[in-house]
Amino acid sequence: MLISALLLALFGVAAAGRPGVRAPLQAANDRKPAPDFELQDSSGKITRLKDYHGKVLLLDFWATWCTGCKRQIPWFAEFQKIYHAKGFAVVGISLDDGGWKVLKPFLSGTQIPYRILLGDDTTAQRYGITNMPDTFLIDRYGRIAAVYTGLVDKDEVKANVRTMLSEQ
Repeated sequence: MLISALLLALFGVAAAGRPGVRAPLQAANDRKPAPDFELQDSSGKITRLKDYHGKVLLLDFWATWCTGCKRQIPWFAEFQKIYHAKGFAVVGISLDDGGWKVLKPFLSGTQIPYRILLGDDTTAQRYGITNMPDTFLIDRYGRIAAVYTGLVDKDEVKANVRTMLSEQ
């Protein structure tokens, strides 16, 4: 586990210095269902993927030690603020090994206006997480429309969110 954490950390640092990752939207007929999850937020409330049915969801797998992950947080906060009323939501899934012991102090010092959940190995495996950040755009029907492996291209994600919000 230590070696994989070090590799993930190195990737996060490297990703922070390069242009963002782009990912085209999949055609609606080609989209696969997003794996379900059942994870807790800091208050102990259980959150499931199906809680976001009917919304466009940006699902971000991240960790407090990941430079690229932290760089994306203000972008995703901005998207949450701009598009929330139009049926958009952001959920961050932390994969910090220290769990809430590490995550709660970070959250108390960082203003994140969207729900943060504590991830687990099962959820990470279902989504095929091999490095961070990993970000998924999920349509209103719970299907994966785009996958970003690494630091995202902010403008492209914003454009993809707008496109998905206009889909019926």
